[in-house]
Amino acid sequence: MRINFKHFLSLLFALFVQITVAQEITVTGVVTDQAGIPIPGANVLVKGTKSSTQTDFSGIFAIKATTSDILTISFVGMTTVEVKASAKVSVKLKDTSNLLENVVVVGYGTQSKKKSTDAIARVTAKDIQQIPVSNVQNALVGKLAGVQITQTNGKVEGGVSVRVRGAASISAGKEPLYVLDGIPLITTDESSNGAPTNPLLTLSTNEIESIDVLKDASSAAIYGARGANGVVIITTKKGKEGKGTFSINLSQGVSEATNKRKWLNAAQYIELFTEASINGTGDASEAESYFDTYAAGTDWRNLEVNTDWQDQAFRNGFSTDADFSVSGGDAKTKYFFSGAYNNTTGIIVDNDLERITARTNISHKLTDRFTAGMNLSFSRSQINRVQDDNSFTTPLQMVAQSPLAPVRLADGSPNQNTEYVNYVQAADNSFYKTLVRRVIGKVYGEFKILSFLKANSDFSYDLMSQTEDAWYGKNFPNMGTDGEVFASAVNNETYITSNYLTFDKTFAENHDVNIVAGMEFNKFNRRYQDVTSIYFPNDSFTTVDGGAEVNAGSGNETDYTFVSQFGRLSYSYANKYLVKASIRRDGSSRFGANNRFGTFPAVSAGWVVSEENFLKDNAIVSYLKFKGSWGKLGNAELGNFASRQFYGPNSYNLKSGLTFTQAGNPNLTWETSSQIDFGAEVGFFKRINLEADYYKKTTDGLLFSVPLSLSSGATSINQNIGEIESKGIEFVLNTKNIDTEDFKWSTNFNLTTNKTKVLSLPNDSKDIVGTYTINRVGENVSSFYLKEYAGVDPANGDALFYLNTVNPDGSIDRTKTNDYAAAQRVIAGNPFPTLMAGLTNTINYKGLDFSFTFQGEWGASIYNSAGIFQSVSGDYLDNQTVDQLNRWRNPGDITNVPQARLYGSNGTGHSTRFLDKADFVRLRNLTIGFTLPSSVVKDLGMSSVRFYGTGVNILTFTNYSGYDPEARRDDSGIGEEFYSAPPARTIALGVNINF
Repeated sequence: MRINFKHFLSLLFALFVQITVAQEITVTGVVTDQAGIPIPGANVLVKGTKSSTQTDFSGIFAIKATTSDILTISFVGMTTVEVKASAKVSVKLKDTSNLLENVVVVGYGTQSKKKSTDAIARVTAKDIQQIPVSNVQNALVGKLAGVQITQTNGKVEGGVSVRVRGAASISAGKEPLYVLDGIPLITTDESSNGAPTNPLLTLSTNEIESIDVLKDASSAAIYGARGANGVVIITTKKGKEGKGTFSINLSQGVSEATNKRKWLNAAQYIELFTEASINGTGDASEAESYFDTYAAGTDWRNLEVNTDWQDQAFRNGFSTDADFSVSGGDAKTKYFFSGAYNNTTGIIVDNDLERITARTNISHKLTDRFTAGMNLSFSRSQINRVQDDNSFTTPLQMVAQSPLAPVRLADGSPNQNTEYVNYVQAADNSFYKTLVRRVIGKVYGEFKILSFLKANSDFSYDLMSQTEDAWYGKNFPNMGTDGEVFASAVNNETYITSNYLTFDKTFAENHDVNIVAGMEFNKFNRRYQDVTSIYFPNDSFTTVDGGAEVNAGSGNETDYTFVSQFGRLSYSYANKYLVKASIRRDGSSRFGANNRFGTFPAVSAGWVVSEENFLKDNAIVSYLKFKGSWGKLGNAELGNFASRQFYGPNSYNLKSGLTFTQAGNPNLTWETSSQIDFGAEVGFFKRINLEADYYKKTTDGLLFSVPLSLSSGATSINQNIGEIESKGIEFVLNTKNIDTEDFKWSTNFNLTTNKTKVLSLPNDSKDIVGTYTINRVGENVSSFYLKEYAGVDPANGDALFYLNTVNPDGSIDRTKTNDYAAAQRVIAGNPFPTLMAGLTNTINYKGLDFSFTFQGEWGASIYNSAGIFQSVSGDYLDNQTVDQLNRWRNPGDITNVPQARLYGSNGTGHSTRFLDKADFVRLRNLTIGFTLPSSVVKDLGMSSVRFYGTGVNILTFTNYSGYDPEARRDDSGIGEEFYSAPPARTIALGVNINF
């Protein structure tokens, strides 16, 4: 056999080259940021293998690899870099805090902010982590332009109102759609005691990676009939390639009310009501007889008792938070596990929350083409609750009691000689517990058909199971039996199947095309039951089966479905000409039979001027983009059966039957919101970013219950009649003020204006009048509508009101009168702010970090409907606010408080006397942290240890005379206060440890 020597040498040389190229070496390197500061804990992975390591405290790493391998270097909050393996490697990572490089989450995908033509507000984990609040929404306050977030009041479970770019409805749902990892969440308030609970209370901030709020039609149209009020997309954390990490966070906080009102003490109470009795009844005997009763045998003349009932309602609150997370992965499998515990003792007596949450997010790459995964979370929230604000057995109504009355008698029993029910007696003989269990999960698969085409299939499930147990013992105030127990159970569940294709490809280098198309099916079911039991042998029995008689019960079941098709096309040419179009077709059982399906389109366009040759690489203007959008969205929160004709069960003499209860309307459908948005984004010196947007949304087909003639057999029918308009501007400024190796300072400022007015109403009506509000064409939605208080007549102390009647010439008669009935109601205020702002500063100096957020709102008013009891100069025996001491006493006195007249009804009618401006500026959050030097924690095997102190609602600057400009009545849809608790001021200390 002859061997060609040349061929042999060629083969030997190729073998030598292959061995040389694939030779295993030890790669050593250093990872730093752009300023050259070492990054400890950065992940270094040999791509395509399970071999990984982390940088040490000097940013140095060493790993085995071959010279043909690729190394992937990543770190949280920084761009991921890939480099070819060599003996020595030096890598600099960029901070992704550059807003233009961020990726925002949109429906069924993500999008580069630089290429976005949408209006999307975003916060990330670092913006909300370690803020001591019990709900996710409160961590967002002041950080999002165009988004108003208000907790109903200071109860730990209190409902939260979120308005995106003002109101989009009057009578239908007003809250945004919440989507968690692609799952539209159940947000039904299932409270049975008149006080709303926050349905997102079951989420913990430690599991959240980012929150994106879709504000305009271009971004939200992919959610069609449910997007008119905005869409809040919550993305949970996921594992990343590299060495596993473990993080634990522990904090302890103390809370108090942001504000307490000043009430009359015993001496002031005696003074005012003695005078009121003389003025109102002719002598002091009427008041003194009540003083004797309230004192319950104590000596009120010598001020033996001086009870501060407000202090009985409030207490110091406490909060304990503990959470941990484990994450990591390799090229095939990524995992994230977390758990959290929260125990909050509320600032209101007998109001507490204990919550545990757990989450598992895992994905596995089965083949190069197919990836499967699962997101699963569980939470359990137990709440000790108090009654709603409009109840005598709720803590805050204790402020109405006389300070002459002791809380308890000498034997320790509650004093029952009080003006109203003594809450302490109620608390001793009752409890109200709510338990919420929630499971949210998704399993999904992703198949890469081609390099530019993939198919996704998701199955999601959300179960919110709630039980409520209320026990009222035989000594509960006004108890008519030997005790009563109420128990309810409700299950809300929804499952969603989603299947969609994603096409993402670049043609001829400059043409980027992204297409999403798919379908979705959503099925919801609700099942509710309750039962009441009475006649208990003694107070040791606190469940239904302890009663001798089950005297009441109810149960019902309801469901609805959505079936949808959706699509979105995004196109960019040379990264400078941007076009996007999206559409969704929704069908739902909620809509009338003749309008079961609706189509919701949107289009947008953008021009990145800074990519043009005349501006590219400009030293001053680093980025400039103009954008605009138009689209239609729907509001499907009409209730499940608003379109149906109803017959309800009825009975007579134990014979059952049916009664006509609701007229049907087969044409009833969703409210439709048409929206436009024009905006610009500009960057200067790569350190300053400005965003400005103008928006207008017009909602027509408003849902109203329209009166019918009695001959129809029904009193009203639900119809789509009416139109409102909401418009305003948004301004966002992000700056890197200082960015050196040791010192960094960045600022975010956002400002929003909004005005929402009524354009048309049912039956060509000009007004729809409520108890304190009006919807009038041309005016703000739900404007306050009250008689106008005109002060006090200095001659006799009478309360005065402006007539505000119409003169023959059409002018308004501004004559003052003491005849309350003669005065006419006028539009007097707006329950919604017309201007909102937020300012956040973040400062880092070596191991020290400092941040704070200010929040401000202007233009809104609050009506204190309890003012007719608590601020009326001694008209009845309720304790009064101290400002009533400034009452009129002598002719010529100039004051705004009428003469004290017991039973005199002197200025006690509902009027602007009890309406107040709610403008405020609040130091919403302040955090100071210190990270120990790496040399200190290195020997303990930790990557970092940070101690921090943080506070919420630290300072409030306002002229509002009530408890707090953000406190609202439990069941009020407008700006009404009624013995409403203020939010909590919380200070917490904590430690965060990473391994």
